[in-house]
Amino acid sequence: MAAKTIDDYIDGLGDWRADVVRRIRELVDEAAPDAESSIKWAQPVWQSGGGPFAYVKAFPRSVNIGFWRGAQLDDPDGMLQGEGDRMKHVPIRAVDDIPADAIGHFVRQAVALNRELGNPARRG
Repeated sequence: MAAKTIDDYIDGLGDWRADVVRRIRELVDEAAPDAESSIKWAQPVWQSGGGPFAYVKAFPRSVNIGFWRGAQLDDPDGMLQGEGDRMKHVPIRAVDDIPADAIGHFVRQAVALNRELGNPARRG
């Protein structure tokens, strides 16, 4: 059964990944308290400034927090990964490995870019 809420998504993981997603959710909500969150594309997604800015996707060996405008974010430590020209992500393999300060920094930038540039899910 597909998750209808972020809590359903977390509960469906049932292992260490649930703790990682729960902590990431806290960090995103702290950095962007006015953002809306929901399940879209079968994963938790946060929206602000007219479109999505961040998502979380659990895989068997990692949890990715990704950003629609990841290629545009200031990333002095080179944490963001991905081959695309737009979206980038940070893979996380344990709660203790969550780069809390960097996630807050990325979220605030992503929200600001959405406010400035509009919905990143629209090409054109």
